[in-house]
Amino acid sequence: MRRAAAALLAGVCLLWAPDASAAERGPVGWATGTTGGAGGTTWTVHTRAELKEALTNEGDPTAPKVIRVVGAINGHEAADGSLLDEQDYAPGYDLARYMSCFGEDGTTWSDTRYDYCKQQRQLRQTGSNKEKAQIQLTVPSNTTLVGVGDDARLLGVFLTVNTGTNIVVRNLQLEAPVDHFTSWSPDDGTQGNWNARFDAMTVITGKNIWVDHCTFTDGRFPDREAPLGFRGEHVQRHDGLLDIEDGSDFITVSDSRFTDHDKALLIGSGDGRGDRDRGHLKVTFVRNLFTDIVQRGPRVRFGQVHVVNNVYRGRTPLYALGVGLESAIFSERNVFGYPGGEPSIAVADYGGDRFHDTGSWFNGRPARLNELANGLIDDVGWDPAEAYAYRALTSRSAVEHHVLTHAGPGRPYGHA
Repeated sequence: MRRAAAALLAGVCLLWAPDASAAERGPVGWATGTTGGAGGTTWTVHTRAELKEALTNEGDPTAPKVIRVVGAINGHEAADGSLLDEQDYAPGYDLARYMSCFGEDGTTWSDTRYDYCKQQRQLRQTGSNKEKAQIQLTVPSNTTLVGVGDDARLLGVFLTVNTGTNIVVRNLQLEAPVDHFTSWSPDDGTQGNWNARFDAMTVITGKNIWVDHCTFTDGRFPDREAPLGFRGEHVQRHDGLLDIEDGSDFITVSDSRFTDHDKALLIGSGDGRGDRDRGHLKVTFVRNLFTDIVQRGPRVRFGQVHVVNNVYRGRTPLYALGVGLESAIFSERNVFGYPGGEPSIAVADYGGDRFHDTGSWFNGRPARLNELANGLIDDVGWDPAEAYAYRALTSRSAVEHHVLTHAGPGRPYGHA
């Protein structure tokens, strides 16, 4: 059995083998029925300016459209083709000077600590806003955004959905933006934290969204190579890879990679957002690969999330599945490969209500996640009828449900 699990981990690249029929079949899970811009206008884009124009669709942004991305598009690309950087957004801003205004221990900001502190505070704020205005690109309703070939990439683009519906994002590499103006919050946590502003992709009040065959990563700019900040630790310049917030609903993330990042996936933005999120945030994660993430694979507040047939491996994380306030996570046949790690890192309680796992494995053995969660999370004992109903709601297809049920521990759909 250990050899079988190892073989699965070694051969997980099969998950991303080209599959032209996947687009025709459409998504499984909560996003079933999502069609994107199929049948609409087709755009082919090579630059940020062309992509921005295609998203507006000649003044009719919500009309159906398919946008084909060729090659690499950089979010910092100016109109003349040059690439903007920190000093273009805020001339004179200096990270070391900004940090010095908190004092040596990083606990208290003062505008008067040095004669440049007020200026650095203002530069950080205006620079952050200018960077956001440059790199943020919003995907409207009835859009398919699809990469052409194996090298279609969005580099440093802050891709957002804001109230959009019926959206497909496929076959793209998304390199998370570097926040040149990340802020230090001394009161965040016990020792303070850096808070970056931009995700690779954020969904806000979006519905019926399918993310498929994409790669999310810090890419060329991992935080372990960032400048050193307080206490000799690296500055955190990235936020999330994919965040889903503010009443978003009916979303499937399939056959995608999440790699080399700290806070990977966040469902629900805060404990105080129940008025927006309660009863929403229905998300399916199926057949994805998580490599060298630190946490949030995903972390969930309020949502009803189905996590099925995913593989987690690499450096030992803080945790994989975070069960937050009023959330329900139904985990099925996931595989965790962390040599030397303990199964307890697979699930963490953050005030969650419900968690249930069936058939998951950890380092070649049954993970027994329900036993680990029992005593931490209020309810791990979903009865079979309830579990089946939840799974049927998230799978919605008798054929896919049959494959899921008989696939075996952690085995991806359609692979023997």
